[in-house]
Amino acid sequence: MAETSANSTVSAESVDTTPGLWHHVGFWFPHVVAFGYTAIIASAIFIQFTAGELPCPLCILQRLAMMLIAIAAVWIIGLAKKGTLTEPAYARAFGLMLLGALLGMLISVRQVLLHIMPGDVGYGEPILGIHLYTWALITFFIVLLYAAVMLTVDKYTFPAVPAGSAALWISRIIVWLFIAMIALNLVLVFIEAGFNWVLPDDPTRYELLYDLGIKS
Repeated sequence: MAETSANSTVSAESVDTTPGLWHHVGFWFPHVVAFGYTAIIASAIFIQFTAGELPCPLCILQRLAMMLIAIAAVWIIGLAKKGTLTEPAYARAFGLMLLGALLGMLISVRQVLLHIMPGDVGYGEPILGIHLYTWALITFFIVLLYAAVMLTVDKYTFPAVPAGSAALWISRIIVWLFIAMIALNLVLVFIEAGFNWVLPDDPTRYELLYDLGIKS
């Protein structure tokens, strides 16, 4: 009985839940991750339509890795707002972020290496002198560092939900924007790939529209 009581005390003290600056940072940083990747994917879709640059298979996989990371961030947000976030769940969410970041880095490095030879202009138009897949690699590296640091200091950054309806509304908007972006991306990928399992390395048309005879 004494041993059970001692274990309960250790468990209760394993996470500092006293609301403070870093606990609020721990709550808002996952929002930054979710909103950041929502904005990045939205920008890529904007370029897709305005510049006519269809995402290649590696580009699509990078978007999926970004979504995996953002899903882990939204998981933290949802559990924190429900009051059911535990230290193990917090750690698992960051583990999922690390997995997404590592997968994204591997995919991005693969695409960088495909265009590393002298004279290769790369895939798509560069933004600020850097191609989108290189920007993606940079973001994955940042997420890798972020997740590693947060896991190291998780006792001090365990999320505390701020008081006030304005904060909750901002949180809801960010989460729903991300969910809408997932839905939009899935639709666009289906339109581009159609019922084909494999996309060309350098896609030039929307396969579903082509198969339906809507667009040649």
